[in-house]
Amino acid sequence: MNAVTTSTSPEPAAAEPAVPAQFTTPVPPGLAWSDALNLSMPVMDQTHVAFVDLLAQVQTAEDADLVGRWQTLVEHTEDHFGQEDRWMAATGFAPGSCHMTQHAVVLKVLREGLQLGQQGQFWPIRQMAHELTLWFPHHAQTMDAGLALHLKSVGYDPVTGQLAQPEALPEQAISGCGGACSSSDQNHDKPGSADASADAASEAEEVQAVGGAA
Repeated sequence: MNAVTTSTSPEPAAAEPAVPAQFTTPVPPGLAWSDALNLSMPVMDQTHVAFVDLLAQVQTAEDADLVGRWQTLVEHTEDHFGQEDRWMAATGFAPGSCHMTQHAVVLKVLREGLQLGQQGQFWPIRQMAHELTLWFPHHAQTMDAGLALHLKSVGYDPVTGQLAQPEALPEQAISGCGGACSSSDQNHDKPGSADASADAASEAEEVQAVGGAA
């Protein structure tokens, strides 16, 4: 008896998703510095102005300049987030606080974008840059604004690292997010704790949006 042979045709390869047109070419900057981003803390504001400027340079870059400008932004953001993390560590924030964790998540995504760009994939960088224009204002106006208020409340000088009011440091390490800038236990007794929770949830969604590009 002859063996019956069957042949199976290979399944067609899945088509790669189309890249949205707005992420294939330079675009006008999607974010500009404004008074709404000013936190009345010069060191922090100067760093934020530089971040906004570097982000604009990424968005307007031609392909030949894109990866280099993105790398500059990533390196600046490493210093930017590292600076704020040191301020938090010096004034009573828990090592795994929400604010520090978000910094780590965003940096991870930006570094992944740099790796893709170095491999010749430019559109993820352009998409991440777009998402950052949406994420940064909310981050600055909630988490960073809360941090600025906290630093002032304990008399911390971000330039010298001197602490004028050590007695004002929190008794419990700060782990929460948002403008309240307090631990979850302390937060129960403070107005705006619900707002802080809402801020944290919104921040998490926006970070996921940035990460979606990768």
